[in-house]
Amino acid sequence: MLPLTTIIARLAWAAFLGALLGIERNVHRRPAGMRTSFSVCLASALFTIVSVELAKATGDASTTRIASNIVQGIGFLGAGAIIRDRGNVTGLTTAAAIFVAAAIGMAAGGGYYAVSAIGCALLLFALTGLIYVEGWLGLKARGMRFRVESLQGADLVQDTHNLFDGMRVPLNDFRVTTHGEAQTVEFDANVTHKQQEKIFATLCRRGMNCEMKPAERPPE
Repeated sequence: MLPLTTIIARLAWAAFLGALLGIERNVHRRPAGMRTSFSVCLASALFTIVSVELAKATGDASTTRIASNIVQGIGFLGAGAIIRDRGNVTGLTTAAAIFVAAAIGMAAGGGYYAVSAIGCALLLFALTGLIYVEGWLGLKARGMRFRVESLQGADLVQDTHNLFDGMRVPLNDFRVTTHGEAQTVEFDANVTHKQQEKIFATLCRRGMNCEMKPAERPPE
């Protein structure tokens, strides 16, 4: 059996890395914060250690069965973080982070300190650094709430659908209000910064009032 000090060191290292990941989630106000990531890494490390020790005690060398069951169990936990709201799927980043946290815990439980540390660093980079890369490349879409009012009776409904069909961006919670010749459309859409500029340039012509603000959506 492994020395107790070695087991404690592995569990403590896994818990420490999980806490680091959880702090990042808490700072960005995302689900699966410090306690969740701490628990996932600790549990994965403990399962890994126990599976190895049980294999030594019983003579059964098929230790990979425990690891495969960890993967399946974490899949159910990650699925619980995924939410479907107004036709959009959110929480995928959190679910993926939980999945990687389990792998980091397994590596720590197996005594691969450097490997688990590198995995933790790469995941933190993905969760923090890649946000800026996505923004720089204009790939990050944000949920925005649009309100466009025409005072001259323009056919906003058709113009809006044509524009968003051309960009292949689905509209959510689409509403139309008419007061005499004035017409108002309100809708939600996930759009990039460049798409926002195109929307304003196309729909917000003279005689129209335009408003755009972030839509309230569950975090990733």
